[in-house]
Order: sequence, then C-alpha cells, then structure tokens
Amino acid sequence: MSTARRSETLAALASRAGFEVEWTDALGNVQRVSDDTLATLLECMGLPCANATQLRQSTSALNAEQSGRRLPPLITAEFESAIELPASAVRAGSHYRIDLESGEHIEGRFTMPRGEPALLAPLSEPGYHTLTVNDHTLTIAVAPPHCHTVADAWRARHGDTSTVPPLWGLAAQLYGLRRKGDGGIGDYTALASLAEQSARHGAQALAVSPTHAMFSAEPGHFSPYSPSSRLWLNVAHIDPAAVFGAQAAHDASVAAQVGDAWRELEAEPLIDWQRALPLKLKVLRALFDRFEREERASGSPRASAFQAFCAKGGEALEDHARFEALQEAMIGDGSGPRHWRDWPEALRDPRGAAVATFAQERRKEVDFHCFLQWLAAEGLDNAQRCARDAGMTVGLVADLAVGCDGAGSHAWSLPQDMLQRVSVGAPPDIFNQAGQSWGLTTFSPRAMHNTGFRAFIDMLRAAFAHAGGVRIDHILGLRRLWLVPEGESAKHGAYLRYPFDDLVRLIALESWRHRAIVIGEDLGTVPPGLRERLAAHGLYGIRVLWFEHDGKGFLAPSRWDPHGVATTTTHDLPTVAGWWRGTDIEWRHRIGQMLPRADGQDPVALEQAQRATDRGALWQALQQANFAPRDTEPPSPDDPPVNAALGYVAATTSPLVTCPLEDLLALADQPNLPGSIDEHPNWRRRLPLTVETMFADPAFMARIDTVARAREAAARTQARATPDNDSSSEPSSNEAQPAPTPPETKPTP
Repeated sequence: MSTARRSETLAALASRAGFEVEWTDALGNVQRVSDDTLATLLECMGLPCANATQLRQSTSALNAEQSGRRLPPLITAEFESAIELPASAVRAGSHYRIDLESGEHIEGRFTMPRGEPALLAPLSEPGYHTLTVNDHTLTIAVAPPHCHTVADAWRARHGDTSTVPPLWGLAAQLYGLRRKGDGGIGDYTALASLAEQSARHGAQALAVSPTHAMFSAEPGHFSPYSPSSRLWLNVAHIDPAAVFGAQAAHDASVAAQVGDAWRELEAEPLIDWQRALPLKLKVLRALFDRFEREERASGSPRASAFQAFCAKGGEALEDHARFEALQEAMIGDGSGPRHWRDWPEALRDPRGAAVATFAQERRKEVDFHCFLQWLAAEGLDNAQRCARDAGMTVGLVADLAVGCDGAGSHAWSLPQDMLQRVSVGAPPDIFNQAGQSWGLTTFSPRAMHNTGFRAFIDMLRAAFAHAGGVRIDHILGLRRLWLVPEGESAKHGAYLRYPFDDLVRLIALESWRHRAIVIGEDLGTVPPGLRERLAAHGLYGIRVLWFEHDGKGFLAPSRWDPHGVATTTTHDLPTVAGWWRGTDIEWRHRIGQMLPRADGQDPVALEQAQRATDRGALWQALQQANFAPRDTEPPSPDDPPVNAALGYVAATTSPLVTCPLEDLLALADQPNLPGSIDEHPNWRRRLPLTVETMFADPAFMARIDTVARAREAAARTQARATPDNDSSSEPSSNEAQPAPTPPETKPTP
C-alpha cells in the first residue's frame, strides 16, 4: 500500500471511528492531525493500524459494527417521538413486542417500504423498555421531555401550583471544611452540619467538590478531579465516629496510637495529605478490627447493614476493593509500581484466576476496603438527608469529574470500556500555546455503543445516588474530547466525537428517575448552538461573574442567562477578593506562568493595569445595579467589595445562585491554580473557621443576608414581569411538555 493510499485509508478509518481529522484552532486556522497521531489513537480504541494488514482488519471490524445489519444492545429515543431502527437490521413484516417498565406491552409488525427505516410509534412513558424483534432483544431508553429542573424540585416539595422563587445555595470544597475532631481533613459530618445550618438560613442547595474514590495507598495523589474511580467514594472524608459513635472512635484512635498528631493536623492551615490520610486509615483499620470481632461474628444489625451494602455493590464494589488491596501490596514500601499496567501480567486482569486467589488469601484486607466504602456512603447519605430534613429543595449537588486516572480502579476494572494510553486535555489556544494534557482517561465511544452504554449509565447512577443534583465537569465533552497519546505533547492530539444525543438523553432519563437537577460546566469555547440544545433538555449551564461581559462592560443582573446557574467564581478561578487585589496575577507570576514579552514590557504590570480597568468596570456595574454607592471611586485593591459582588450575582435572573464559601468568607486565595501542581497549594487549603463558628461570624452572616435579600428582590422583580406569577424560568419547550412522574423503583436496563 502506497504512502498516499495508506494516509487516505487511515484518515477514512479515523473519521468513521469518530476522530476529527481536521480541526480549527483558536486563531481560525484549519489544522490536520498527523497520520502518526491518528494511528496511535486508533490503536488506543482497539483499532490497530501499524501495517496494511491491521489497517484492513480494523476497517473491516468497524464497518461490521456500523453497518446497521445488527441491532445495538441499547438505543435512545425522545419522549413521544417516533423511534427509528436501521432498515438493514429489520425486515418488513417482522414481529415486535415492547415490554414497558410499567408492565404493559405493545405488539405489532413493521410495514415500512423497501429501503426505508423501520419506525416504532412514539412512546409516552420514559424509562428503559425492552424491545424484542423476532428473536433479538434490546433496550429502548426513552428520555423524558427534560431533566428534573429547579422548578420541578421546588414544586415536588411545595406543591404543583407553588410559585417558584429564585433559589440560592452554597458551594463548598469538602476537604477544606473544618470541625473539631476531623483529624485535618474535611469530612462528611462537617458537610452534614454545613447543609443543616445553611438550610436554616434559606439555602436550597449545597454544591460539593468531587467525592470520587481516590487511592488509599497513595496519599500524595489527592486532586479530586483525578480520581481512581467515579463509581465509589473518597474514604478520606469518613468521620470514624459517624456510624459507631464517639467512644468507639476514641477507642480506635487509642488502638491506632495516633497520639497528638490528630489534633496537630487539625490546626494546620493546609492539609498535610501525606500524614493525615495514613493516620485516618490507621484509625479506621482499628475500628474495622473491632467491628470484625464484636459485630460481624455475632450478626449485629450493623453487620447486616454492611452485608446488604456489599450485596448491592456486587462485582463493581468487589473490583474496587480488590484493586485497593492489590495496589497497596504492589506499592509496598513506596518503591513498587503504582500503575496496574506495570503489575505482573496475571494481576492486570480483574477476572483472572490470580486476582481471585489474591482476594481469597487477603479477604480481610479486601473486606476492609468494602467497609470503608460503606462508611463513606453512610456519611454522604446522612449529609443529603440532613440537607433535605432541614428544608433544602435540592440538597447536595455532586460534582462529576470529566475523567479518571488511567492507573486507577475504574480503568483496571473496565479495561475494554475505557480508552487506554491516552489523556484527555485541550488543544493549544491563545492563553495556553502548549495545550493541556490532564492525565485522565474516560469511556470509549465505540465501547459505549457496543455495550449498550452500560458503564456510562452506572457512572451516572453513582453520581446521583447521594445527591439532589449533579454538576458535570466539562460538559463540552459530551460532544467531543481532545485526546493526547500517552507521553506526547498536548498539541499532538485530536478531537474524538461522542454520541451527544444519546448521552444527553441518558442524563435526562437518570435525572428524572433520581429527581435530581443537572448542571453542566460549559465554560470555555462553546460550539454554536450547544448551550441552546442543553437548555432544551433542561440541563443548566454555569455563568460566572468574570465572564459575564459583553466587551463594553459587565452584564446587568437582568441580562444574565435564565438557563444558567450563577456564581461569583469557581474552584479554578480567582475569588472576589483575590481578583480585586490581583492575587491570581501575583501567583501566576510567582510560579512562572507569565512569560517575558517580545516587546520587553513587564507582563505583570500590564496585567495589573488591565485589572485596574476591569475593577473600574465592575464597580460601575455594581453602582448601576444599586450594590455600590453612586458617584464614588472604586475602593483600593486592599478593600474588595465582596458583599456587593455577591449581591450583584444574587440579583440575576438565574433560577439558582451558588455562593462559594471562599467568597462568603472574603478569602483571597482560590482552591486550585490551573497549570500548577506543587507550586501552588492546590486542593489543600482549609477554611479559617469551623462550620459552627462560621454561622456565628457577623461578617459571614452579613454576606448571607445580602445574598438572601438580593434573591428576594429578584423574586419580586420576576413576579412583576410575569403576569401569571410563574417564575420558574424553564425553557418554553419544557413547559410545553411536562414530564411524567418518575417511578418510585428504578429498574436497571
């Protein structure tokens, strides 16, 4: 095969596999992905192309999958819309039967003209239904008209005819919360207390940093957006006293000989993950040993609850627990391999005999990690229960990371479902000329199609399991992701398309079944029409103060997107105080992110000068919205108008406003500085006050009061503007199609 012919065939295969062979960069220039990059990425999808034979075989395999001659395991459909099946997979006259989740069934025969697609009549019952065509069975996932919305959540709690006011809530970095006795890491008990106390003051939601499972054997690996698994929970946030009581936790601490270290870690301004996590695990091991001796042997109620949890977790829980035990054994004293690909070959297969033997021989160790997941689930469940019992409409809003660490349990457990030897990232742009490689992997769209989206649905259910809402990080990834071959520069990547319509329908269906709202982090370069499509599904975007600018000035509160959740900032962006002072600019200069300019000008001075101009623009916007006194100059950089900025955002038309604790406490430092690892204390900052003392702090409570009053004023404004007094702010297409009531039971597809 000639070089030109191979290049053409390779490009055709890559395009059919979902890769964008050409893409447009931030400057509007069309770029072509190199043949080497395409070949590497195709091999990562299970389509090797190293030689002409492999190229032909991979092309043949993909053609067979996409021919339409076989019905896939699962198809998605819209509520009350015709359902199309490939004509080549269904013959005219074929008999079909649809078994609905409700127990009813529909039967018929296909009568389409020759060559035309086979059509099923629209279904008006959302859910996972079983379609049988002759002897072939598949699942039809019928999405409701839209996700569970803020208005749906309010009316479910307050009555179908209740007016929906503009709601507000808090946003918290879970690890940074403080309470007496937490051992130096924020925990689920502190989260429950925060939920309960904020609800008493009118908060209706509490957005939380990711609670995904991390690596027990690697305390230095602690970024919540680089988890081991998105199916399970972070055990670092367990409160040892939550399930077994204070006395049992004290006894476990004594048995673990933690001494004064526990209290010393609590007093630190930054989390010392390398010390705090092993210390907490020692206490939890002592607690588990006591549980084994005194409760499992006697079959206590708690032992029965643990057994039921393990049975429900099934193979997925067992896989994660085995991985945790295996990785600890492999790393040993710290010199062993962390990545499962570097383990002995027999241990790389989660279904292999060697792993089963290991689990049998180390049963107690595997059970310990199941025990940790049980305690974590109990803790997070309790936090959501406290939120709802205290009056929150939504409660916890979980955060779903865009991917997981390829060295973690999720990738080890599901190697065929995950992309291997690639990293999710971003192409070069004006702000980052080298591009970004985040060190994360995610699901293969090819595997999604071939397995009926099994792994994706399981992940969604895990995200919704303990919350009243889910924030999906980098929602743009539902459409396409920039993939970088392992070890390559981020600029040597390519976009891989994902089945957007299928994924959004499944999200809407799971949102409806779990009665939980969905927020998509849609910041960055958003393709035209994407936000409108998400809004049509009742999937909210995120609107951040710093970006709500039209080039002339900051948008007035009345001009903010009614289909976005509003906030002053995010974990990756400056706080109000930090932005006003230029702290973020100082940090970027300190760690070398601000490169010298070709014209010799000082980049720091230029950015600080631009920030001064921006401060003036924000001050003017605050004045026009009556959150700052007229005819006054902007305060100095050392006097940030935090209260005014919070009120300004709270006055917007957004159905939900979330206020980061960092801004409610007027802190200058942000939780994470993108582009840094150890240079900035990412994911380590602890709040200066405990949860209890926060709500006794006059400055904190004054900001809470500012937010609450601004939301009340926004409600009055919307009521005057809406004659029927319906301020739900939902898309008109959603209002035209009310979603049916979700079932109480949630059968799996």
